[in-house]
Amino acid sequence: MSAPQAPWRIGVDVGGTFTDMVLRDASGRFFVFKVPTVPEDPAQGVHDDLKLAAEAFDLGLGRLLGGCELFVHGSTMATNTIIERKGARVGLLTSRGFRDSLEIRRGMREDQWDHRRPFPEVLVPRYLRLPVGGRLDRDGAELRPLIEADVGDAVAVFAEEGVEAIAVSLINSCLDASHERRCGELLEGAWAGDWVSLSHQIVPVMGEYERTSTTVMNAYLAPRVVGYLRRLNERLLDLGLGHPILLVQSNGGAVSVDQVAARPVNLVLSGPAAGVGALNHYTRTAGSKNLICMEIGGTSCDVTLMGEGSIAVTDQLRIEGYDLATPAIDIQTAGAGGGTIAGVDGAGMLTVGPQGAGARPGPACYGFGGDRPTVTDAQLLLGRLRSGNYAGGAVSLNEDLARQAMETVAEPLGIGVEEAAIGVIRLLEQNLLHVVEKISIERGHNPARFVLVAAGGAGPMHGAAVARALGCKRLYVPRQAGAFCAFGMLHSDVRHDHLQVLMDDLDAVTGERLEAVYGDLESAAIPVLESESFGPENRHMQRQLDLRYRSQQWSIRVDVDMAAGFDPQAVRRAFEVEHQRQFGHIQPEGGIDITALRLVARGLIELSQPEALAPAGALPDPESRMVYQDSQTGWSETPVYNGSNLGPGHCLTGPLLIEEPTTTVLAGPGDSLEVDEFGNFAIDLGAGS
Repeated sequence: MSAPQAPWRIGVDVGGTFTDMVLRDASGRFFVFKVPTVPEDPAQGVHDDLKLAAEAFDLGLGRLLGGCELFVHGSTMATNTIIERKGARVGLLTSRGFRDSLEIRRGMREDQWDHRRPFPEVLVPRYLRLPVGGRLDRDGAELRPLIEADVGDAVAVFAEEGVEAIAVSLINSCLDASHERRCGELLEGAWAGDWVSLSHQIVPVMGEYERTSTTVMNAYLAPRVVGYLRRLNERLLDLGLGHPILLVQSNGGAVSVDQVAARPVNLVLSGPAAGVGALNHYTRTAGSKNLICMEIGGTSCDVTLMGEGSIAVTDQLRIEGYDLATPAIDIQTAGAGGGTIAGVDGAGMLTVGPQGAGARPGPACYGFGGDRPTVTDAQLLLGRLRSGNYAGGAVSLNEDLARQAMETVAEPLGIGVEEAAIGVIRLLEQNLLHVVEKISIERGHNPARFVLVAAGGAGPMHGAAVARALGCKRLYVPRQAGAFCAFGMLHSDVRHDHLQVLMDDLDAVTGERLEAVYGDLESAAIPVLESESFGPENRHMQRQLDLRYRSQQWSIRVDVDMAAGFDPQAVRRAFEVEHQRQFGHIQPEGGIDITALRLVARGLIELSQPEALAPAGALPDPESRMVYQDSQTGWSETPVYNGSNLGPGHCLTGPLLIEEPTTTVLAGPGDSLEVDEFGNFAIDLGAGS
């Protein structure tokens, strides 16, 4: 492999099964590397990818890192800490009378029909949730002064109980943070620990439960996640990297290690959110600004929708049953990946997921000791995957092992192994369809207007079937589909979200008042961007309002342009358009309330421009093998192309397979596939579309 042209950029995504790395050099070339994730030490996967790249380029690790001008990292570390319940021991300071609100929650179950399923365990047991005297009213005015002695008493209890991190969430602190700030000052002098999370600094939102839950989660994650990130950053700097790494946040933007250290809760969707950068890139090549991305890795499927070039951001997350109010890309996730395990339940029904085989032991066909059938095993048995090495030799697929595992499902069902494999794929694709419908149809979008982007190592094998079921006319498969999120990291701006609660009538509030608040938010945002080397010429401020009809509970976020002054009627029209799209109705005479002002501060990183490739020569002759297509076609002799032999201008008709180093593309009977000028695969869906 020829050496890259300096300087280059590196994106590394640590997933549940594989750690992906994409390097883009100064000439615009992309190089993809993939190694198995090491669950007990995620940093090892990063090091293994870098070592693999250095060897491939015949460079030392120091030279590889020394030539890197931008290093962006995304990781499931925060998510895994929550899933595995391996966070810190947390103590909570809260207002007197609100000690149990964290456990009461909102009083609603995730599944209202399943009364036997317990709520997830409270991250802070009651004896570590300690009340503090003092009270603010609903306008933020002080009713009773803070009782500082209560803070000192709580610190003594926390020290005795071995608390590692403290969360502070006082009622109405989003309106006046003076009591919380004073608690922070007292803790700084009385507590020997390093980790204190104040709710007005983490998420200054209305909604005391969500604010408390998010602040507690931030404290729960901080010692584990920040420690890992700092160690990784220092390790890479010692090895030759000339600048600190950037981390992808849940909002899709990047941030420095120093900035994220105070808010590690912003990393709960770190890896999947990087897909935003990739979609921003592919809007310029796919011929549409309406894209639905279905990224399927080894562990899960993450679905994101881009409408008219923009992706929705939400602050209503639920991770493993915990409600979080941190800004995040609107992503629908399901336990449906290549490593998802199939089985038979007590009623004798076939099941697929949500449990996965992970990086170790992985699918049975990997030969790492797994003996339960997975989606990857099913694809291998149906001829869609070939036996042999994948991911640069990191794994080798063994059909005999896949067959042995699938027999554990086929035998109880009384069917053959291949028939069981077909059932596994059908059931998985039905689950995938439901996930895509949640983010499209249930949000007021017609998926037939969108191009489905199939990404991830497993996405291109399921993309055509799901797109057909949705009514989409076109499927788009990026050449770097197998490392989609790592690719997206190279196209992610630095982003900081700022918020100020403001309860007022849209028709009564003055532009001067709004301008003053936005001015304060920008005054806080600009020094942060300047510390990250973003001057006026490469930063952007986006103003937003949270609005709702009077007496409603949930708000809708709209962009607001005040360059020519504040126009409440223009804001109302924008709100009603979005309300109509989401809910199917508006209230023409209804009063509208402002609930919060938001500022999205971006440090703009120069994006790589898509570069057209030279037209390809004659179409190479394919190999072929028997592959199961669908219920109508069944098994057929199917052309199999080596992706490296295909280039711009090549046109193919399905059924066919294209084998890439990190993924396999499946096009069905009647589908028309063209390699576009950028080397990506554009598929017009045929029969059944």
